[in-house]
Amino acid sequence: MELMIGRVIKSHGIKGEVVVEPTTDEPEVRFAVGEKLQGKQGRKEHELTISAVRSHKGRLLVTCEEIVDRTQADSLRGTQFFAAPLEGDDEGFYDHELEGLRVIHHGVDIGSVASVVHGPSQDLLEVELTAGSSALVPFVHAIVPEVDLEAGRCIIEPPEGLLDL
Repeated sequence: MELMIGRVIKSHGIKGEVVVEPTTDEPEVRFAVGEKLQGKQGRKEHELTISAVRSHKGRLLVTCEEIVDRTQADSLRGTQFFAAPLEGDDEGFYDHELEGLRVIHHGVDIGSVASVVHGPSQDLLEVELTAGSSALVPFVHAIVPEVDLEAGRCIIEPPEGLLDL
């Protein structure tokens, strides 16, 4: 099973940098200098080697050995990068394993996972709240730090206002 770890948004500058929106909890591991990226863009596949990376406005500016100018960088727009799960990576869940899990916030059962929504930049848990409404919760470690399939629950720590409608 491969997981999407990021996607190219656009080129940046004239020297072949691309803006990448990471969709992994560990961008410092996945997008480290020297890492080989496996990219898919429609039917095209790319293998790129990271030569430099830096943070910029919540995204990454990535330079690859194989991309030398803006024209080549522009041609990568929309490329999605995939990788195998890391050892112990919590992202390796199937949708059917998550659906139906009880959702716990501050020790209180607030609802259940109704479905998993696969967005272009990250997955979202659609949570049916016991209050009768629903909420979309980004499925990232900072917000969903624990998934316990055996206990049938997941713990969430959403930012203030995420569950308010």
